[in-house]
Amino acid sequence: MLSRLGALLQEAVGAREPSIDLLQAFVEHWKGITHYYIESTDENTPAKKTDIPWRLKQMLDILVYEEQQQAAAGEAGPCLEYLLQHKILETLCTLGKAEYPPGMRQQVFQFFSKVLAQVQHPLLHYLSVHRPVQKLLRLGGTASGSVTEKEEVQFTTVLCSKIQQDPELLAYILEGKKIVGRKKACGESTALPKDTTSHRDKDCSHDGAPARPQLDGESSGSQALNSHMPAETEELDGGTTESNLITSLLGLCQSKSRVALKAQENLLLLVSMASPAAATYLVQSSACCPAIVRHLCQLYLSMPVFLDPADIAALEGISWRLPSAPSDEASFPGKEALAAFLGWFDYCDHLITEAHTVVADSLAKAVAEKFFVETLQPQLLHVSEQSILTSTALLTAMLRQLRSPALLREAVAFLLGTDRQPEAPGDNPHALYAHLIGHCDHLSDEISIATLRLFEELLQKPHEGIIRSLVLRNLEGRPYVAWGSPEPESYEDTLDLEEDPYFTDSFLDSNFPPRAKPRLAPATSYDGKTAVTEIVNSFLCLVPEEAKTSAFLEETGYDTYVHDAYGLFQECSSRVASWGWPLTPMPLDPHEPERPFFEGHFLRVLFDRMSRILDQPYSLNLQVTSVLSRLALFPHPHIHEYLLDPYISLAPGCRSLFSVLVRVIGDLMQRIQRVPQFPGKLLLVRKQLTGQAPGEQLDHQTLLQGVVVLEEFCKELAAIAFVKFPPHDPRQNVSPAPEGQV
Repeated sequence: MLSRLGALLQEAVGAREPSIDLLQAFVEHWKGITHYYIESTDENTPAKKTDIPWRLKQMLDILVYEEQQQAAAGEAGPCLEYLLQHKILETLCTLGKAEYPPGMRQQVFQFFSKVLAQVQHPLLHYLSVHRPVQKLLRLGGTASGSVTEKEEVQFTTVLCSKIQQDPELLAYILEGKKIVGRKKACGESTALPKDTTSHRDKDCSHDGAPARPQLDGESSGSQALNSHMPAETEELDGGTTESNLITSLLGLCQSKSRVALKAQENLLLLVSMASPAAATYLVQSSACCPAIVRHLCQLYLSMPVFLDPADIAALEGISWRLPSAPSDEASFPGKEALAAFLGWFDYCDHLITEAHTVVADSLAKAVAEKFFVETLQPQLLHVSEQSILTSTALLTAMLRQLRSPALLREAVAFLLGTDRQPEAPGDNPHALYAHLIGHCDHLSDEISIATLRLFEELLQKPHEGIIRSLVLRNLEGRPYVAWGSPEPESYEDTLDLEEDPYFTDSFLDSNFPPRAKPRLAPATSYDGKTAVTEIVNSFLCLVPEEAKTSAFLEETGYDTYVHDAYGLFQECSSRVASWGWPLTPMPLDPHEPERPFFEGHFLRVLFDRMSRILDQPYSLNLQVTSVLSRLALFPHPHIHEYLLDPYISLAPGCRSLFSVLVRVIGDLMQRIQRVPQFPGKLLLVRKQLTGQAPGEQLDHQTLLQGVVVLEEFCKELAAIAFVKFPPHDPRQNVSPAPEGQV
């Protein structure tokens, strides 16, 4: 009996039709939502306390289940067709805009995101989908801290993910454009971008009848994307030119929560698409690049007019991936605005690094034109010292963060111009470059220090045009070298050594031993032990013994300088390795017409500053010598010859770094005779500078501090010369013999 009963039940089940009509259930849930607005009189009940969220969830589940059931057919099911034909998404978008009941906008954002993410059938090509998507985007991203920002960023995440999978969608999502001239069955000028029968235009069907498939020969997705030209397109909803997805993302980027980071990642995903057509469209037909740069300019202008350069320099390591540093006891006025600006600049730099080449070049040019030239340059050229200080320090901080080659190229052209011909004393260089050179020798020591820091940071960037523009273009052809075999007389005439008190016999009656004239030697290839040893000795022995105090302090030994110089030289060499520099100086061409040598505006101002090292503040001297050391590290034979070879035979009227130092030593030998108890005071000043003695003010304080810097700078140059052309392999023996045995 039990078996008979089981058989009857099985026959009954097999004979029954499915108990659930999916389309009927889908329609019932949608009618339930619309009836709420007809029947409800309570306008204060939050949406989440009504049955609307539940009904939307049921509609989503039905769409997903229906698609799974019809996976083999590959066509849209009846429920999805109903959704498209009856413009349900359009209606939901209107309800979300009205924000009735309260919280309805959040529900709409969530439903859109889930439908687009979970329904695998391509939807964004349909007019009845991408039109409400555009409208919904306009509802968000307008203010920081909106109640729907979490839902908004999730919605944009889905859109960016879909665009990355199919870049042809970019035109439909960014501008919501439709192609003119494509006639559909219903007479509308809208064409679907997919040439497949599964992508049917449900917007034009009537009475539930599906519209025709796209015909052969109509535009494919790629052709549709490329055909979005002004003459062939028109805008939806009043012809707006706003890039709504970009605008929404930029608005969300200003959030104070983690939403900002997600929005920035979405925007990065958008600009890094590999499709050339999509990248071109993003640049030519959207406001992406101008909008990003506009926000950068706004953040710059929102900072205080004056910021302490020390505060700017201390705020290092600002990254767009990390939230702004919270206020603390080390805070200063404008810190939050400064962190926001530097963070967004770092983000722009990262965008340019990761973006498609077309987008990267366009964004870099926009930063150069709108920010560098129109916003920053007036501040750098301002007559106000505070404005110059702040803008120069900010530019230095930006250079420190800059990594993208495209933006670096634009920054170099902005700062130094594009002229690479040898300079002349009376020429008119690039306007900003001329001002920056003048700022290096400004009446304000603070401005000089800030500008020298800018150039030092610039010299550390991986761009050959920097060192070529500042130095190398003036050393080409080696016009600083005297022709023929130099005689001692000609060498002395060149440097006017007879008139230099350092090389006279005026000290024979004093307590200082007479100094020997430097020995003239022919140019060497720096591959012999003797030549390098003599170069090192020349710098180490340049400062007279009575002006040296480092021997009294163990931590300032020469070995330390060699170790530091080796690391810096290795870093510099790896940076310039791909530039194809020669290993030896260019041979002098006797047929080349001789031209007067000019070291260039940059080296001229550095040499002038170096010649006044005994009369300048300690901090300024440190910055001048630091820039010169950076220059000396470059592994170009002309730079090594001109800056580090004491025995070079200079052409008439030329000066080198060593000749400038020789004159400084000559001036020093005269002036220290007028300082009572000079050795003791010099040692005290050195201890003060190293924190080993109280910082009391002494007579001739500036002179004494200048002597300390001079001694250390000569050691540094000797160490650089040693590591560039060592007598032994530096990988086996980094440090040379002790100082007294060199």
